[in-house]
Amino acid sequence: MIARSSAMKIPAVILAAGASKRLGHPKQLIEIQGEPLLHRVARIALQACDPVLVVLGFEGERMQTALGDLQVQCVRNLDWEEGMASSLRAAVSAMPQAARAAIFLVCDQPALDPALLERMLRLHQEHPGRRIACGYSGIRGIPALLPCKDFDALLQLRGDRGAKNLLASEDVLEILFPGGEQDLDLPEDLVRLRDR
Repeated sequence: MIARSSAMKIPAVILAAGASKRLGHPKQLIEIQGEPLLHRVARIALQACDPVLVVLGFEGERMQTALGDLQVQCVRNLDWEEGMASSLRAAVSAMPQAARAAIFLVCDQPALDPALLERMLRLHQEHPGRRIACGYSGIRGIPALLPCKDFDALLQLRGDRGAKNLLASEDVLEILFPGGEQDLDLPEDLVRLRDR
């Protein structure tokens, strides 16, 4: 595990405010081996990052209860129905002022493990100031590490838009994330997860 000195704390942001409309029920609370997905990603993030911010919106009280035993900072996104941009704005607004970068995560990537985040942090140490994205199924996506120079751009986002444009730039460093394409957006995704 990476040593987290006070000089190199990198926050993690878990974007978990959505209502999972296509799935039909909150994906954040789906359990893998008895552990809700939201709790799982927060537990993993805590092994590599400090602090861990969890952006909540839909059924925020239930989500916060699912995180009860973890030392995370819950950030309420009152505009969660707007979409992803509102969660990114809420996260950046709650970020520690001294943060030089942040890792952005979602809760529905069952293949996520601490080793991936540690690889991202090592690459960040070698190339401070660079964007880092995970590569899977021919795309770049999250988890992604964005340097603080991008925070203002995130604050300008509106609607159901994330940081896709930032991750598409030529200077992005890419880390392979086998299984990163496995997510839970539709009922059949949940069936496949349970079959595995």
